[in-house]
Amino acid sequence: MRDGCGVAAKEFMQERGLTIPEIALIGGTRVALGAGIGLLIADRLNGDQRKGAGWALFGVGLLSTVPILLGILAKRPISKTQD
Repeated sequence: MRDGCGVAAKEFMQERGLTIPEIALIGGTRVALGAGIGLLIADRLNGDQRKGAGWALFGVGLLSTVPILLGILAKRPISKTQD
């Protein structure tokens, strides 16, 4: 039987195991990305400082996300036994 939300969870989503350092690395990239965006929209620094720091953090967060994402997607899904 197919129910709307259960279909995506069962057929399309794959569970992958992550280590604590991988989770911390993912969190760090999210922080850099968010801080960069925050600086870009904030008015605390003068325009040049804000733009320079904001774009640098945004770029680091974005560029470091790509290899992390590829590494996670390259992992084998956790196999589950069917009851």
